[in-house]
Amino acid sequence: MVVVGSLHYDITVDAPDRPRKGETVTGRRWAPRFGGKGGNQAAAAQAQGVATAMVGAVGDDDFGRGLLAGLDRAGVDRCAVAVLPGTGSGMSVAIFDDDGDYGAVIVSGANLAIAAEQIPDARLAGARVLILQNEIPEAVNAAVARRARRLGLTTILNAAPARPFATDLADHVDVLVVNAIEAEMLGARPVASLPDAAAAARHLAARGGLVVVTAGGAGVALAGGRVAPVALPGLAVEVVSTHGAGDMFVGTFAARLARGAPLEEALRAANEAAARLVSMPDRDRTAL
Repeated sequence: MVVVGSLHYDITVDAPDRPRKGETVTGRRWAPRFGGKGGNQAAAAQAQGVATAMVGAVGDDDFGRGLLAGLDRAGVDRCAVAVLPGTGSGMSVAIFDDDGDYGAVIVSGANLAIAAEQIPDARLAGARVLILQNEIPEAVNAAVARRARRLGLTTILNAAPARPFATDLADHVDVLVVNAIEAEMLGARPVASLPDAAAAARHLAARGGLVVVTAGGAGVALAGGRVAPVALPGLAVEVVSTHGAGDMFVGTFAARLARGAPLEEALRAANEAAARLVSMPDRDRTAL
């Protein structure tokens, strides 16, 4: 498995609510966390027992050293992670409210300086699945995806945050994974239920390839290609925090595909892993 994507040093803040424009809210506590969609998805895939390599970049600073240590603890191969002097590492600040929802601001930093050449063809060819996200430049994603297609890998794009395609990236993606908001931003109707998610997956799959639409507690739907549509309801759990659920889903789903699992089995495992994460107390999550 190869993951090309972002690494962010996350600072998480617990507060009664997220501030409105011009408002100051008094928080209860803060903590540093290993993050970035790329890093989180790589760690989730590795936790499934699939050898995973991370391709990314950090700055030569304390945040960067913390992120490299986080990859080491997760067991992720970081030989293709560049350390860039004079460039700040990517970071984010996420505010969690009493309902378990959150809002975040990211500063991309070194993530914008990733080069597709950081992962050689020999290493890429040894993988079965490539994971990409939208927190790094699309040109880098497109360049790696072209090589992955030539080498016979399955490429999964987690189009988060959602944005219009500006390159031929979409032509080299085998599985598109989006949440309800991202599906709507890419042209689907609003998603508020599992049938809505299924309709959104069908709509987006009309462009080609497989599409997975996650709808939080409502469940997940898949459509496209020559496979039968799948719609799995969400699992009933007590939500502590939704932070990282999407990354856990993508990493688990990709790892199960890399191990040869059928699509529905991979979806079911990913759905269950994400449900476990959102019900997990904050103290039990991975920290820097």
